[in-house]
Amino acid sequence: MRLGGRLRRAVALSVAVGLGTTLAFADQTQIFDPKTHKWVNYDRKKARQYYAAHGQVPDAFRRQVVDFRTAEKPGTIIIDGNQHFLYLVLPGLKAVRYGIGVGRDGFGWAGIVRVGRMAEWPTWTPPAEMVARDPNAVKFAGGMPGGPDNPLGARALYLYQGDQDTIYRIHGTPEPWTIGLDVSSGCIRMNNDDIVDLYSQVQVGAKVVVLMQGAALYKGV
Repeated sequence: MRLGGRLRRAVALSVAVGLGTTLAFADQTQIFDPKTHKWVNYDRKKARQYYAAHGQVPDAFRRQVVDFRTAEKPGTIIIDGNQHFLYLVLPGLKAVRYGIGVGRDGFGWAGIVRVGRMAEWPTWTPPAEMVARDPNAVKFAGGMPGGPDNPLGARALYLYQGDQDTIYRIHGTPEPWTIGLDVSSGCIRMNNDDIVDLYSQVQVGAKVVVLMQGAALYKGV
């Protein structure tokens, strides 16, 4: 089956009514300011300032149970990359919604994959492409042990297409202020409390639907 058809069907099945009640579509992330009642741009500098002032991300990106209409089964993960949300489908037309960081410009992708394996305090091994382009990754080419400074954070869900590792993960981060931004090399990042919560509710084999407007479709999905 061709990739385009599978993705179109995933969109039809999985996009819930009213996904965009908290964030607006824009060229960059925006959040709603309850004081001014306006949408404001949310970039790395403002995100860092907000986190320093409040010790957490804006309300929109905090874990919460929401109404969510979808034909996907409970236990399915649906990622809305445009609005920086990850949904874990629950029974009764509900979902747990988490804030996420997604791929920066040129690293976004979309498709249907699955959780191939899971790990606590995982080792981070940068892919060869990252080692080639990022001098800071060279010293960890053999792997960086898990821990609080590890880029994968407290937990990781490894995303597979069939039996093949896609190199993409849903993982924690030692930089929680980046939630809500386009910051990664294609992986989906969550704050550590949220990835621990998601990890406790997901099983190997869980379906993962990744939606992102204008993204490259994952080859072979």
